[in-house]
Amino acid sequence: MLIDTYGRVATDLRVSLTDRCNLRCTYCMPEEGLQWLAKPDLLTDDEIVRLIDIAVRLLGVEEVRFTGGEPLLRPGLVGIVQRVAALAARPRMSLTTNGIGLRRTATALKAAGLDRVNVSLDTLRPAVFRTLTRRDRHQDVLDGLRAAHDAGLTPVKVNTVLMPGLNEDEAPDLLAWALAHGYELRFIEQMPLDAQHGWKRDSMVTAGDILASLSTRFDLTPEGTDDRGSAPAERWLVDGGPHRVGVIASVTRPFCAACDRTRLTADGQIRTCLFAREETDLRGALRSGAPDEEIARIWRLAMWGKKAGAGLDDPAFVQPDRPMSAIGG
Repeated sequence: MLIDTYGRVATDLRVSLTDRCNLRCTYCMPEEGLQWLAKPDLLTDDEIVRLIDIAVRLLGVEEVRFTGGEPLLRPGLVGIVQRVAALAARPRMSLTTNGIGLRRTATALKAAGLDRVNVSLDTLRPAVFRTLTRRDRHQDVLDGLRAAHDAGLTPVKVNTVLMPGLNEDEAPDLLAWALAHGYELRFIEQMPLDAQHGWKRDSMVTAGDILASLSTRFDLTPEGTDDRGSAPAERWLVDGGPHRVGVIASVTRPFCAACDRTRLTADGQIRTCLFAREETDLRGALRSGAPDEEIARIWRLAMWGKKAGAGLDDPAFVQPDRPMSAIGG
């Protein structure tokens, strides 16, 4: 197992397939983009599948989430999904995407074995979308969501970040829209993972702000008990259910004590946390001919050293050098 000194066991693997993206979201990267990883530095399709196989066969991983950058930009994505679905210990598989390419790929991904998707959409207003993403692709995302739903990649979850002065007033409208279309909406607090390092705690829209806004139109009831386990989202029943809305409050209500995630970057580095400042190299071991058991040992050792928490509440917190697009969500 991938166990740490605090007794947490990592069963959820987030795999970044690329650091590239076809949007330029203001809370993620500058308008001119970033310097992308060179192709020789990226894990090959074979290397990705081999590492996932090691994770599920030798290390107890049960769920794999493909992320980016934008994972739909990975040419071999459908083949990777198909090969992972064929593993003897088949993990549950999901994908986090901006949705732009889903209209053309949703059916193929479902046929390959993908179980569901999370799609990022921060606004219902095309003009605000252009401001937030610096691209005019709002309708493409809406079309991608519908294609994912129609292909059976359900539940389709929509991830939304609210930004002051741009879309912070849209929470009730977004929830009404998600309910009408059968999507499960999850609001995510803006995290200090932007390439510009411009995040400021005192200007972010908090979980408390989001819930207060939603409560002006909807009756929200906490779902179940206060103990949500390793799930990052706190969930509420909307108007008594069965529909739900989630809030991922990584900053103001951290859930590190129950974290069950391990992360693999597109260039083959293990990260124990989104906010970690250290990484462990698996690509070098792979390419030097290390057997599966040795790679598993390196991975176990990396996770054993996982810190108790992200440290966001520490005044001395320092943002990681890599932005979200290079880490994977």
